[in-house]
Amino acid sequence: MLDLLENWDRITGELRRALPEGTYDIWLAPLRPVAHVGSTLTLEAPPEVRGWVRERFTTALRHAAQDVLGPGVDIDIVARATKGAGEATTPTQPYAPALAQLELDLNPKLTFEQFVIGDANRLAHAAALAVAEMPGQAYNPLFIYGPPGVGKTHLLHSIGNYVRAYGGGMTVRCATAEQFTNEFVTALHSGRIDAFKGGYRRNDVLLIDDVQFLQAKVKTEEEFFHTFNTLYDTGSQLVLTCDRLPRDMNDLEERLRERFEAGLVADIHPPCFATRLAILRKRAQHDGVELAEPGVLETIAERITTNIRALEGGLIRVVAYGSLTGRALTGDLAAEVLDRICPAAARRRRPSVAQIQDAVCAAFGLARSDLLSASRSARVTWPRHLAMYLAREHTDETLPAIGEQFGGRHHSTVLHALRHTVERMACDPEAYAVVQSLTERLVAPEDDRDA
Repeated sequence: MLDLLENWDRITGELRRALPEGTYDIWLAPLRPVAHVGSTLTLEAPPEVRGWVRERFTTALRHAAQDVLGPGVDIDIVARATKGAGEATTPTQPYAPALAQLELDLNPKLTFEQFVIGDANRLAHAAALAVAEMPGQAYNPLFIYGPPGVGKTHLLHSIGNYVRAYGGGMTVRCATAEQFTNEFVTALHSGRIDAFKGGYRRNDVLLIDDVQFLQAKVKTEEEFFHTFNTLYDTGSQLVLTCDRLPRDMNDLEERLRERFEAGLVADIHPPCFATRLAILRKRAQHDGVELAEPGVLETIAERITTNIRALEGGLIRVVAYGSLTGRALTGDLAAEVLDRICPAAARRRRPSVAQIQDAVCAAFGLARSDLLSASRSARVTWPRHLAMYLAREHTDETLPAIGEQFGGRHHSTVLHALRHTVERMACDPEAYAVVQSLTERLVAPEDDRDA
């Protein structure tokens, strides 16, 4: 037995040199040698990590054992026996939370089936589904960004629910950056930092929402950096959501920004009218809402354009008002309720693409023919991108329809213009101010414009 332990010490030394420190501490430190019979070295692992260690680290263990014991040595990993009642137990490092606790982190209602796909979220949805089907193999990390209320959290939980249902026992951990921070601080104060690390690092899939809240928290950023590296090095999938691009998080360490950008960065925009209407229809169907006429949903979709949460909140208010007053759910009722909630928004205009083009040309001193031309000069390209962005935000036109009205351009050109405009607004205050000014002018109520 003494020789077995001595040889295991030499093997662990080889493993420490071959693997990152965090990876070794989490996955291989709990292993114990049981026997070395013939050419087989038998190791004992905690039951909850045995499968993962066998799948991911058998090769590394075999190479280390052969370096110490000679060629031909094989590895067998068995589950550590559970102590019966009354038997003494050896204190061990705390492990990840129980599966039942982890499942509480996921909202079972947020699934891919309940997610409405549109031009504004198609890329992010496709990437999220690919990650859910092939964790650690498709896009790692996956970074989803967009303004609040457009479906980032929905996709995050959809991935977790899909992996839990079809991942063959893969473990998933979902948390917000704020939750990660709070748990980290609590673990430091209570002396349970090892349990904290295990809870986040012993997972096949880690989902973190709102990573922008990691900024300016030096110790938390460092801990998350090591957590990220450990999971990435072991082939685990990471998915992150944020309200801005990684490069726009100026208070985040450069090394974290670089890792966030190392995989796929996918954006989500506010939904167009068609998508908003589809979201309302699915929600009404799911909740069994009886509509007196379909116009009620169209009215809500037309009035509320900011984000999905506000959209669903509008539907809830209209349904609640109808229920309390005993009135049927009609377009008139929806208009009446929404007029009380957001009267200014109810009177806002919906400009045409031509009106948007004229407004942009006036602001930049261009002719409309310039926007429609093939010119790629900076003098024309930025106003053209801006006009396409405004057309997408404030009309119900599809990407192909917008492209057609800008000199017959392909919809991919319009999509590029949208992304370029969003990115420029995020880092250029002057560009943001121009967009805001044009938006206010285009959608202002008639009486306000005439004043």
